[in-house]
Amino acid sequence: MELRHLRYVIALSEELHFGRAARRLNMTQPPLSQQIRSLEEELGVKLFSRTKRQVVLTEAGIRFVEEARQVLAQVQHAAKVASRAHTGEIGYLTVGTVTAEKTVLVDTLRAFAKMYPDVHVELRSMSTVAQIEAVREGRLQVGFVILPIEEGVLAVETVAREPLVIALPESHRLASRRRIPLKALSGEGSILFPRALSPGYYDQIISVCRNAGFSLRIIHEMDNIYTALALVEAGLGISLFPASIQDLRRRGVVFRELEAPFPKMECAVVYRREAQSPVLHSFLNVVRQVSARPRSLKPAAMAAARSATI
Repeated sequence: MELRHLRYVIALSEELHFGRAARRLNMTQPPLSQQIRSLEEELGVKLFSRTKRQVVLTEAGIRFVEEARQVLAQVQHAAKVASRAHTGEIGYLTVGTVTAEKTVLVDTLRAFAKMYPDVHVELRSMSTVAQIEAVREGRLQVGFVILPIEEGVLAVETVAREPLVIALPESHRLASRRRIPLKALSGEGSILFPRALSPGYYDQIISVCRNAGFSLRIIHEMDNIYTALALVEAGLGISLFPASIQDLRRRGVVFRELEAPFPKMECAVVYRREAQSPVLHSFLNVVRQVSARPRSLKPAAMAAARSATI
């Protein structure tokens, strides 16, 4: 039995006339009659009762047509699913990130969900080192990491660059200044992410401070932005953040620019070069589109900049 036999039976059941059914199927009547007889012999039942004047479905034929319609509908559905999977419209994607507050990540997830609503995305919070290992082992399809990293196996694409700002308690002695010299941070208690989170960038920050003539005094470590902001608000230290953090607007916290040149925070996506997943390719295309958009300060950040005084 083939799918075409099911179509023959359904057409004949709806026309109840061999000639009309044959024309509908773009074939002649004799081959259609032969195919129906062969199918009935294979099944061992009569699907149609024939007389010179009419063709009528038997009880077995009625049940067969019901099942045949379901089978063809399922086949069409399977074909559609295969086509959508091939174009990356449906499927499953595991995404890693150091911090879920990165603008490029949030914008990508928003755009991707709108374009591919039937793709299930699982977001995992992981350090840069852990993401690289997970992508290599296939436990993660793509990761958003903080540069620099030493990686010669995975594909690495830079997707965002942001300057850093200093977060201070609003009562801090440096809060009245619009821009703060790097050396002014000497002796200040700092709140910083653990080195294990992004070793390359952590080392860059430490190195820049040493080149400026002092060692950063780290008194607290945190693994997320909100904890760090809470510590700053409580007056327990100062902290470095990407400039976009100003959009969050935290009471009791002010943000100021650094006067000396400081390395920007660079975010990149990493993935296996040989990956063949259409869903991954669709996601990467969205990432590239989002990262190519021009970015400007949002109203909150602009307001914060205008309110800063020298």
